[in-house]
Amino acid sequence: MAVIDKIRPYLGDEQFYLTVATVAVPISLQGLITIGVNMMDTIMLGSLGETALSASSLANQFINIFHICCMGIGMGASVLTSRFWGMQDRHSLRKAITIMLRLCLVIASLFTAATILTPRGLMAIYTQEEPIIQAGAGYFRWSIPCYLLLGLSLTCTIVLRSVGQVRLPLLSSIGAFFVNIFFNYTFIFGKFGAPAMGVEGAALGTLISRAFEFAVICGYFFLIDQKIGYRLGHLFLKCGDLVGDYLRVSIPVLVSDALLALGNSAVAMVMGRIGSSFVSANAITTVTQQLSTVFIQGISNASAIITGHTLGQGDTEKAQRQGVTFLGLGALIGILAGGLIMVISGPIIGCYSINAETQNIAVQLMMAVGVIVIFQSMNSILTKGVLRGGGDTKFLMLADILFLWVASIPLGALAGLWWHLPAFWIYTFLKIDQFIKAIWCVFRLGSKKWIKKI
Repeated sequence: MAVIDKIRPYLGDEQFYLTVATVAVPISLQGLITIGVNMMDTIMLGSLGETALSASSLANQFINIFHICCMGIGMGASVLTSRFWGMQDRHSLRKAITIMLRLCLVIASLFTAATILTPRGLMAIYTQEEPIIQAGAGYFRWSIPCYLLLGLSLTCTIVLRSVGQVRLPLLSSIGAFFVNIFFNYTFIFGKFGAPAMGVEGAALGTLISRAFEFAVICGYFFLIDQKIGYRLGHLFLKCGDLVGDYLRVSIPVLVSDALLALGNSAVAMVMGRIGSSFVSANAITTVTQQLSTVFIQGISNASAIITGHTLGQGDTEKAQRQGVTFLGLGALIGILAGGLIMVISGPIIGCYSINAETQNIAVQLMMAVGVIVIFQSMNSILTKGVLRGGGDTKFLMLADILFLWVASIPLGALAGLWWHLPAFWIYTFLKIDQFIKAIWCVFRLGSKKWIKKI
């Protein structure tokens, strides 16, 4: 009984789990819809052959750098917005949003310029195979407007979530799902009188769905929402008094996520040089991994928001107890996700028209992911959730830089390009940072040094 009494405060109560579910379930469903779109894209393009699938996958590696940068900008801002929401300080909340949007516009302009100026050069970073470069450059040409549309809709979505508004982003994603599937099918295969555009058709379908999502999210955020009450005129707010706090909290998040994105691209470069079979197998594995870990991302977002609100109310002891509870949830969900991957990997691989070599690699990668996801779940809920919500962004930046660039990338390159190990071990070494971060962040949580004043 004494042991039970000691751990009871860390088990959470009914209200805690209700709050988590209220935030996490809509976010998870939104992520599930996004993954469904990606999965349908890969299935459609996979039917055209491995060149089309590889071109789309590698082109999206660069676009994903921008996506992760925007996630960093938005999540960095949400550390402040959730804290200010807990304090009920709407004026400071709007200032944080203004700084976030200005930074988003700058980053979007840089990525747009790079894509306009050198689409083939961007593809050449990831592969030396000319057919893939040519197809990927065509994909890039249709993706140019996506940076602005994606950046604004994504960052505004994160802010809406940080104040508990999760329904609209979910409904927007549902609509974007059907828009994307319809127009991808139409333009990839040339249905309903449209030209058969192949890889470029996938990019055009994605562009149309991005425009739809932008119209819904940003139209609501800037013109209708009353909870935050942010309007276009607030873009001209004087924010000098908040810039220091914003930079201190948010820039480490941006740097961390940007370096993580670059690191993932470096991983893609290693895979691209191993061969198109490995790239195609990884594209299949990535979708399956995202499918099985979608609830992890929902819990991570919920833990960051709830931690921010709790600390905004000044209750640090409660935030610490909630952090331990979230860690336990992370371990449990990781184990369940690993089991799910093992169960669905066979049927998922069977959906794709791939050769025997690619199929064998995909099976090995699925096995590796089934183990890695347990540790990924634990560290994701801490690094992208609890610790980030506590404002411990400098520590997390160090963790991302150190373990990805010092361990995962060099060991993965050695395993794949020099040692020529089996695919299972190549992928495990490429993701070794997930193991290390999980252990390191557990100790950080226990130290209580992650709770920062803002």
